[in-house]
Amino acid sequence: MNSYPVTPFSLSLYIISVPMKKIGIIGPNTPVCSEELYDFGVDLGREIASPDRLIICGGRGGFMEAVCRGVKESPDTFPTQTIGILPEDTDEKANPYIDIAIPTGIGLARNLIIINSADIIIAAGGGAGTLSEIAFAWQRNKRVLCITAYGGWASELAGKDLDKRAKGLLIPVSDIEEIRSYL
Repeated sequence: MNSYPVTPFSLSLYIISVPMKKIGIIGPNTPVCSEELYDFGVDLGREIASPDRLIICGGRGGFMEAVCRGVKESPDTFPTQTIGILPEDTDEKANPYIDIAIPTGIGLARNLIIINSADIIIAAGGGAGTLSEIAFAWQRNKRVLCITAYGGWASELAGKDLDKRAKGLLIPVSDIEEIRSYL
């Protein structure tokens, strides 16, 4: 089998030729992300990294950083796999594990971009920002894998229906193996 050098052009051709599953990651930022949840996020990232998956998140610290770190530590990672949709108009606050930082300059409205860009969402913990993302996912009819072990809105809303527009979109999950079964 021939081996060809990887260039930005060849990589971009690969990315557009292989169907990619886009996984949205939502959860607490650095000030509220516990060490236990961060460690879980790193393990989760290592386990869900795959050549046919992109990770889309808010690009900041906490749970988002942890999952991206795990992805980048995985042997299945590749350049351009982690995408951060930043609320600021610069990429200065992107976590160090983001391959592509997209500064939007639109503040919290960027939450809708994360949800619209993802095929499926993984939610852990979370405060008001995560709550808004879960609500956007519900309105966009997207499945959210709600991790139940770390409290926050993800745990609170797991298995519930927000209104009569849809049913069963907020799926309770308790561990990485269960998450993988939905991906």
